[in-house]
Amino acid sequence: MEILCHCSLTPCLFHFSGACCGSDEKTYMVGGWAWAWWLITDIQRITLEIMTLQPKCEDVETAEGVAITVTGVAQIKVMTDHDLLAIACEQFLGKSVPEIKGVVLQTLEGHLRSILGTLTVEQIYQDRDKFAQLVREVAAPDVGRMGIEILSFTIKDVYDKVDYLSSLGKTQTAAVQRDADIGVAEAERDAGIREAECKKEMMDVKFLADTKMADSKRELELQKAAFNQEVNTKKAEAQLAYELQAAKEQQKIRLEEMEIEVVQRKKQITIEEKEIFRTEKELIAMVKRPAEAEAYKMQQLAEGQKMKKVLTAQAEAEKIRRIGEAEAGSIEAIGKAEPVVIYSIFVSQC
Repeated sequence: MEILCHCSLTPCLFHFSGACCGSDEKTYMVGGWAWAWWLITDIQRITLEIMTLQPKCEDVETAEGVAITVTGVAQIKVMTDHDLLAIACEQFLGKSVPEIKGVVLQTLEGHLRSILGTLTVEQIYQDRDKFAQLVREVAAPDVGRMGIEILSFTIKDVYDKVDYLSSLGKTQTAAVQRDADIGVAEAERDAGIREAECKKEMMDVKFLADTKMADSKRELELQKAAFNQEVNTKKAEAQLAYELQAAKEQQKIRLEEMEIEVVQRKKQITIEEKEIFRTEKELIAMVKRPAEAEAYKMQQLAEGQKMKKVLTAQAEAEKIRRIGEAEAGSIEAIGKAEPVVIYSIFVSQC
């Protein structure tokens, strides 16, 4: 018996078959180590590393009969699932890596040729990813039955010997150039239109901004005017209230002064009344009583004198009346004036 130990950095599968007592048991070991009987156990290896294939199909006719050459790159590896691993071992155990790659390469190239015959050059050339996906989907079941997995498949190059692709490229280039010129013209036209629209929008925005600015300025001025008016109104109201209050205070002071003057005047009148009353008492005591006596005396004398004058006047009047009646006829023209004169004389004598 011997111990088999695998320490390589390359992934590898060990296949053990055979044992003592004629056993035909098979064991699969992915890396690691295992026991093996010397001269009895058969040990075989198969690589598990990724293998790169470069399938190439030359002068394959497409659906339109154009012969083209297609090259690709595929990445494959042996699947490690137990059942699929057993299938891979049955197919490739004991074969070298180039032999495994050769079998899978032929399978891929066969499917690649069959798919190329169903597509046009334009489909293959313009959509390589879709073409590669189609090849991968068609070939995957066949290589899967070998225990091989297609990790990736891409188209590397597509070319022909009759300059079909070149002509197609020139046509496409011309079309692209034409479309580009049209696109440039349309772009310039659209750019001019857009520029005019932008200028119009800019002018509109500027007009709106200026309008809003003017409105804001006018609103500010109106607010300032309203504020100033309110301030001036408040100042005027405050000044008027101050003056009114001052006038009220002055009036109150004047009323109080007048009341004081009235009180003083009343006091003065009271004092004066008392003084008058005192003076009257003095006059009554010192003047009125003697004066009354003298006045009575004088009154009596005046009445006697008056009576005398009246009697004298009456006699004189009677005399004049008699003279007047005698002369009435001669002085009729001045009859009205003379009585006045006589009366006047009479009154003055009285």
